[in-house]
This record gives sequence, C-alpha cells and structure tokens, in this order.
Amino acid sequence: MSGIFSTIVVFVFCNLLLLLTDFSSSHPLCTNMRSPFTRKAPLTFCQYNGSVCCNSTEDMQLQNLFKTMDVSDLGCASLVKSILCSRCDQFSAELYRIESVPRKVPILCNSTVSPNSRQYQHGGVDFCSKVWDECQNVSLLNSPFSMQVRGGTPSNSTSKLSDIWQSKNDFCNTFGGSSESELFCFDGGPVLLNNSEIPTPPSGMCLEKIGNGSYLNMVAHPDGSNRVFLSDQPGKVWMATVPEEGSGEMLVIDKSNPFLDLTDEVYADTEFGMMGLAFHPNYVQNGRFFASFNCDKVKWPECSGRCSCNSDVGCDPSKLGSDNGAQPCQYHSIIAEFTANGTTSQPSLVTSVKPLEVRRIFTMGLPFTSHHAGQILFGPKDGFLYFMMGDGGSIGDPYNFSQNKKSLLGKIMRLDIDNLPSAMTITDLGLWGNYSVPGDNPFSEDKELQPEIWALGFRNPWRCSFDLERPSYFLCADVGQDQYEEVDIITKSGNYGWRIYEGPSPYNPPKSPGGNTSATSINPIFPVMGYNHSDVNKAEGSASITGGYFYRSTIDPCMHGRYLYADLFAGGIWTGIETLEDSGNFTSTKIPVSCALDSPIQCSAEAGSSLPALGFIFSFGQDNRKDIFILASSGLYRVVRPSRCNYTCSKENVTSSSHPKSVPSPAPSVSCTRRQLNNLFVLELLIFFSTFFGFFL
Repeated sequence: MSGIFSTIVVFVFCNLLLLLTDFSSSHPLCTNMRSPFTRKAPLTFCQYNGSVCCNSTEDMQLQNLFKTMDVSDLGCASLVKSILCSRCDQFSAELYRIESVPRKVPILCNSTVSPNSRQYQHGGVDFCSKVWDECQNVSLLNSPFSMQVRGGTPSNSTSKLSDIWQSKNDFCNTFGGSSESELFCFDGGPVLLNNSEIPTPPSGMCLEKIGNGSYLNMVAHPDGSNRVFLSDQPGKVWMATVPEEGSGEMLVIDKSNPFLDLTDEVYADTEFGMMGLAFHPNYVQNGRFFASFNCDKVKWPECSGRCSCNSDVGCDPSKLGSDNGAQPCQYHSIIAEFTANGTTSQPSLVTSVKPLEVRRIFTMGLPFTSHHAGQILFGPKDGFLYFMMGDGGSIGDPYNFSQNKKSLLGKIMRLDIDNLPSAMTITDLGLWGNYSVPGDNPFSEDKELQPEIWALGFRNPWRCSFDLERPSYFLCADVGQDQYEEVDIITKSGNYGWRIYEGPSPYNPPKSPGGNTSATSINPIFPVMGYNHSDVNKAEGSASITGGYFYRSTIDPCMHGRYLYADLFAGGIWTGIETLEDSGNFTSTKIPVSCALDSPIQCSAEAGSSLPALGFIFSFGQDNRKDIFILASSGLYRVVRPSRCNYTCSKENVTSSSHPKSVPSPAPSVSCTRRQLNNLFVLELLIFFSTFFGFFL
C-alpha cells in the first residue's frame, strides 16, 4: 500500500513542477537552439545589427512572406514586419518560448512589467494593444496569428484579427505576456537588457582538505544522498561518503574495496586513463552506468575499433608514423556500459560490481597520443549522453580533424544510449558502436555532419558541466595551443573555431597535410571567458585550463552564481560572472585561495608562501548538496565558508547555513524533465502534499 502512495506523491510532485514551474532564462539563443552569430553587414529586410539569428537567405524568406501577406494599412504593415523579423533577434528562443508550445508569433509585451525584469522597456509600451489597435480591421493573407490558432496550418485565406478574436482582451490573452524576471517579450524592436552593476568579486576562496587521494572524476550518487563516486586515472572507482562542511570529519572511503576495478582494461599514462564516469538518469531503478577510458590494443585484445584516421576524413594512417613510440590507432577511446543490478534489485544498496561490460557503446582508434578528452555527461533535460573528444593530438591539429565534419575528433557528441540501433542502421550511418542518434542532432539540418556531432571546433575540451539552475548553460573549457585557454557556452551545431582560431585570435598551423578551412566559411563562436598563457606559469611558459561549475551551494554566498575554473598547473583559480544576467557576456577575476586552519587534513603550503600546495588541478566536482570540490594531485578539497579563512563576505551571516546532517534519499524517481522549481507557491503545494500523504507512508 505504501508503494502506491509513494508513487502518487512523486507523480503529484512532478506534475506540479511541469505545470507551475516558470520557463527558465537562458543566454542569447535562436529558435533553432543555435547560438546567434555576428554579421559583417546588417540584414537587408529586417535591419538587425550585431548578433543575429538570421542569415541572408532567411532574411529574404521573411521578406517574401511579408510580401505575400499583402498588408494594405501602412501602420499595421510596420508592426507585422517587426513581428516577422523578431525571429532574427538574438533572444528569439525566449521570445517564442521554444521549450513550451511551438509559436508562430512571439510573446507580445502587454502593459504589465515586472519590477524584476531584465529587459529594457521602450517607454513601457503595451505593444500587444498597439498591434490590436492598428491591425484589428486590416485584412491579412496567411496571417501568422490565425496560423497559430490553427496549429500552424497555412490556409491561403484572408482574415482580420476581429474575425477571430472578439476584443483586445481576447487577443492579448492569446498573444500577450509580460517581461518578467526570467522571461522576455517582444515590444516592437530588438531585445535590450537593463544595465546592472557588476558584483564585486569574492575576497577569496576558502578550502578544506577532506581526502588525500588523487582523482579525475567525481559524480554525485544518483540516490540524492551524501555519497559520491570517485575514479582515478588508472581505472578504479570508489564510493565515498562526504562529511558535513565544518564538521572536522574526513572523507569516508575504503580504498581497499573499490566499487569498480578496470585497471586490467584501462591503459593509463600521462594523457591516458579512465577519463569519464556517468550514471544513467534512472540509475536508482535500472542500475546502468558508463565509463569512458583508453585502452591499448597491443595489451588487450578487446581494444579494437576503426581508426579515426581513415579515407573518409582524408587521412592515411600509414603516413602518420609513430608518436611517442606508439603506432597510429594503437590506443583507443572507449565508452562501456556496466550494471549494478547483478546482486540486488536496489542499485543504491550496491557497493561493488564486477568489471563485466554489458555493452560496448563506442570504440575509436586515436591517431596520436594526446588530446582525446573523454568526459561523458548526461544532459539534465534531454537524457542523452554527451561525449567530449579532443582533436587527436599533435601540434596544430595537422589533419584539421576538428573542422572536418566527417571526423569525430575535436567534437562534442550527443548519443542516445536508451535505444539500440539495428545492424543496418549502424552500417548506413557509419556509427562507431551500439547507440542511436537523436533525431534533432545537427545532421538533420546539415547532412555534411556526422550524425553524432553536437558541436565542433575543439582542441581538447577538458571538463564541461551543465548549470543546475539554468540547464541551457552548458559550459566547456577547451585547452589552448600556445596562447589562450578558453571557456565556451556550448550550443547545438556551434563551431568554436579551432584550428582557424585559438581563443579569439587567428591561428596559423605549422603544417597542414590535411588541408585548411577558410575563416570566411564558418561562423565561429568565441570564448566567454579565459586567460592568456602569459598570465600564468611565466617560468615554465605552460598552461592548461580545467573547467568547473557554476557555484550553487549556500556555503559561500559571495560565490553564488559564479562559474569556477582553474589552471591545471595551479597557476590560478578564476570566477566568472555575467555582466548582464543571461546576456552570455562574462567578466572573470583571478581570486586568492587559502586553506582553513581547522581543515580536517592540514594543507601543505607552497614553498615560501602561505598558499596551499594543490599540485595539479585535474578537475572539479559537485555533490548533491551542490557543494563544489577541487580534485587535485595533492588531494580532495571542498570550497567552504569564507570566514574560515578570514575572508570577508557580507552575505555570509545572512544567507549561509549549515547543511542538514544527512541528505535523505529521494522518493521513487519519476522522470521530470522541466527545469528546477523556482516558485514559492509550488513549494507550498509540495509541502502540503508531502504532509498530507505522509500519514499514509
């Protein structure tokens, strides 16, 4: 009986989220889910400048559509033109609310303006009323207003607004909306943002050391508890319990009893090893999880796949020669599926699993011995597996793999691991393993792209993450060649420039046996944050970025909402903040770092300095409390309250609080795909239902 009511509670919770959660804000994004681009000249018809969502062909299509509407009234014609052209706005994804019901007309601003709105209002105009007043009795052929009511079906008929809607109120109830704190509406012109002051950077970052081990990956346990999975480069995975911040306790981990041991399969070296770990969104029910690692086909017979240097991409492996003593495609990148369902029907209770592959998801031979990234992540909204892959190595990507649309090197891939492909599909699409391709991947619009590709133009994407509060913010750090380390906002079909550009600057490769791509043939998306090599490690002249997370914990309120990233060689840690919220424009600051004197494990100090000796900063981690961790060669560190290092944060005493002593496991999971709840009314309803059904559980 209790199981029925548990399911009812979760069902009610999820439906409340789906029905009442606000559409969450995002950075500039087009209706096709791609990033806007900068044109060298204004559009001819729509007259949008700067960052836009329309190319010349789309601009002409809008012009032809406008002509066919045959709007006789000049005042109405001007408004209809502006509405059609709103698809070229850099915020058109929000104007058309693309994540809800598809629209033919953007949300038209009404008289209500939220005091928290980020959008600049042109005189506070009630644009929806203006459209009604000017156009209600004007005949429109193939009106987008009537098409929206008919579900988008063209009718080739002439209609007036007053033929369909009885009054201005009826019309604006259908098409009107306000500019709210996280939403935009169309007011007749390009969306502009209100100016706001850039918050003062935190005075410093305070750390506590809770573990001595060196790890590459940290994944929060899917059951919502205070447990995490940690994996190292040689191929072992452990389950560990994270203590309460400030408790004085250390990480609880049994190094002699790993959760998974793949050291016999993994080839580990400087740039090889277990590179990624991801748990299925429904792991608590199905026990599925995935490891991304490198292997050596000389040492392990099951390490065998197609070589990424092949005739399809204009590369002949026989002409590559050896690299650091290895033959081309001797080493491979693999994604393998494992299960925690072998001994119990409750995966959350499993503490160790056998190293037996359930399914080989992906296998690809690597041309050189570096730049193969390897991180894997599940998208928080779509449930697909994202796989980060570097350009394959060697100086300057000589074979131009990162720009080659037929190569998977230098790409971010998006795979469907829930639907098995047929043998015919694998052959027809040239897939590299047992996965399907999401139907909305960019190849559905660009047939030159390999089906797996989500974004391209990367050198070596090292650590990516989705923002917990704004899942459309998918940020990746990309390691540079000689000059610049960068952070990018990843969008569908985005081209991030390498090897035409290194960061924001043109790059000239020393050799190009694989040919070149013209800078004029792409619309590069430039970094939103980063740093020059000259800013760090001046003595060694080396730098390598490590991407992190948006800080969403309550422990350090002055860090909240900032994106954290670091240099591998501990040459610095930076925080980035948007100069205007949801503008996609960031400013970043290198901040001081200290270790708390009451740290559970005392931190070593740099020679002649009070700074903590972190060693190499391999990665960042995030647990179910939203706390942020640094995974370094010298140990595991957590970002803690600034006052523990005598840093000043005026917000700390007001908003920071200790976590509950334990994080309860969630109720039986039901997949909820909408964004995080941000409505107090929803919270009150959830509390009510929780209390009501609690009597039956």
